[in-house]
Amino acid sequence: MIRFILALSLTMSGLTGLFAQQSPRSLSKHWEKDRISRISPSNVRHRDLKAYLEELKAMGLEIKEVGRSYADREIYQIEWGTGPKRIFMWSQMHGDEPTATSALVDMFAFLQKNRNLAWVKKLSASMTIRGLPMLNPDGTEFFQRRNLQGIDINRDAVGLKTPEGRLLKKLRDEWKPEIGFNLHNQGQLTTAGDAPRQAAISLLAVLGDPKGVSTPGFERNKRLISAMTLAVNEFIPGYVGRYDDTYNDLAFGDKFSAWGTPVILIEAGGLHGQDEFYLVMLNFVMYLTALEVIADDSHTKYDPELYLSLPLNESGRLMHFIFRNANIVSPESGGGTKVVDIGINFERRRAELTGPTIIRDVGPLTGRDGLVEYDMSDFNVIHRFGRVRTGDSGELLFFRKDRNIDWTQPNLEYTAAPDAVFSLGAWFIGENLMKSKDITPKR
Repeated sequence: MIRFILALSLTMSGLTGLFAQQSPRSLSKHWEKDRISRISPSNVRHRDLKAYLEELKAMGLEIKEVGRSYADREIYQIEWGTGPKRIFMWSQMHGDEPTATSALVDMFAFLQKNRNLAWVKKLSASMTIRGLPMLNPDGTEFFQRRNLQGIDINRDAVGLKTPEGRLLKKLRDEWKPEIGFNLHNQGQLTTAGDAPRQAAISLLAVLGDPKGVSTPGFERNKRLISAMTLAVNEFIPGYVGRYDDTYNDLAFGDKFSAWGTPVILIEAGGLHGQDEFYLVMLNFVMYLTALEVIADDSHTKYDPELYLSLPLNESGRLMHFIFRNANIVSPESGGGTKVVDIGINFERRRAELTGPTIIRDVGPLTGRDGLVEYDMSDFNVIHRFGRVRTGDSGELLFFRKDRNIDWTQPNLEYTAAPDAVFSLGAWFIGENLMKSKDITPKR
């Protein structure tokens, strides 16, 4: 992290003038003004994408069906610009990774609405952009990673057993784009390095060579990511990570790079205290920053060291909730107790759904951090339906320690009236009694 902060400081001081083009803050205002995404990204289904595309078509954008999914849902391509540089961007090859689909439709809406601006004209004259939003419409419909064959499309670059994977390769082979943007979501509890900071965005220049032999396109992409990092650090300094660069011969990112289309991977994570649209905005800002420095070749002025110094993604440290010093009562043993920490996580879900929470760990959670933590020193706790143990639902009842309760009586939720009830990741009653702290990004 010290290396990253030093590199960031040096790079920002040396490249201050580069933001004289379109500043990240001005781009975020453009997004607010011109975006067409209105539905929370995780709630967007195939029918909603088609409605967005109709809006784009009405603006004059070229949109065509380029293939069908395993369940015969249409897959569309958006094209904008007339220039010689070929940029290919695709999203949601994993159906439960939705952020970039909304960001792509917003980017194309902005470009088309503002095509008479001088700098947007320059983009159009220098490049042609093709976007493939929602490559996996079947997985999207069921909010699942894989397609309806049960195959991870992003591990189908060699076998090509899926119609979606075959289409992606066909589009690349026919057009031979110079740069690919592979757009994903990662776990919300991924951290940027070993600090308790979510990796709201993670980036990777995909080499695509198991021997580590570099190419000019790979070197260019490192500089592009440095430009994108500077842009997004205007909003979330310290919350950007570098994705694992382990070569995977089955993955489309590695194969695209090997086939001659060097890829930039963008993974949207989570950011406590912000909704899904905030991540859409960050993606929008990064896309347009990258396109602008590609258009005028100003990426050559960016130092790849900023990208290389990004802290690597890590996992296993963060949890959604930690209840510290919880005095767990065992009613079946007549009220025996033990003091532990309880770690609870959400499962990935659509925004419109109240998803279950799962107890992920029970014990001394030293070295672990919760996005929200509660000090439960003054409370006894029992499970709402069973036992407080790893793998069970995160449904908890809390009783003040100074109460005299017969723990052997049945239906304690109704006979003893708990002081607080934690259910589905929220306080049903008693939140005002809790001492809490949360990890909130300082911006």
